This record gives sequence, C-alpha cells and structure tokens, in this order.
Amino acid sequence: MDQYHEVIEGKVRRGSGAKKVKNRDKRLAHVGGSHVKTKIGEKQVVERKRGRGGTVKYRLKYAVYVNVSDGKGNVKKVKIQRVVVSNNPDFTRQGIITKGSIVQTELGKVKITSRPGQHGVLNGVLVKESNE
Repeated sequence: MDQYHEVIEGKVRRGSGAKKVKNRDKRLAHVGGSHVKTKIGEKQVVERKRGRGGTVKYRLKYAVYVNVSDGKGNVKKVKIQRVVVSNNPDFTRQGIITKGSIVQTELGKVKITSRPGQHGVLNGVLVKESNE
C-alpha cells in the first residue's frame, strides 16, 4: 500500500502557544510507492514502474546474479548463494537484499552498491576479508 507522510516544517506551535495547522490537503504527488523486497530466486524478475512525469523505474523482485567489481575495474557476473547481512535482522532472516547488504557469492562476500528497488539490477563490490 502506498503511504503518505508530510511533516510540518519548523516549530509545531505558534508564538501564542496554539498548534500550527497544515495549510493544504494531501496531494497525489506526495504519495510514495510501496517497498520492493528483492529476494533470491530461481529466475530474475524485473517490474517496470512508470513514475510521475513519464519517468521509468525498474524494480528488481527476484535476483539470481550480481555484477561484482573487484575494485580494479574488472567486473564479473556471479551467482548469489545467500544473504549474510542486511540492514535489518528480519531482512537477513528472510533473505531480502537492499543497498548496503552483504551477500555470499562464488567469489566471496559482496557488498551491494546499487538500489535494487529503483535500479532493477544488482551491482556490488567484493569485500576484502581481514585475517584475524
């Protein structure tokens, strides 16, 4: 479900102590989109979403591969095995991939740098593991 949240800017009360009132109603332009929970799947599924003004966003619903950069300019397409760390413990448990998530691949651990809910692809950087 799309949600709408608009906050009153600045102080919440007037000089007299009365509460400030919003000066206009809700606008359709301020309604946000629903959150896309990108998961690991058998087949890559990308949804095309038309935005306001004709812009297009591609939402990645299920991912199989991630484009991995090693930091030296080399990029490889590698299969994802599992989600190691996500930005929420529930997302880690459910296997949901977001920007900043760390996934296990055939090459090693990869940190996701793209926004799969808006870009429609998974790009990442190989994480160098320290020997401790």
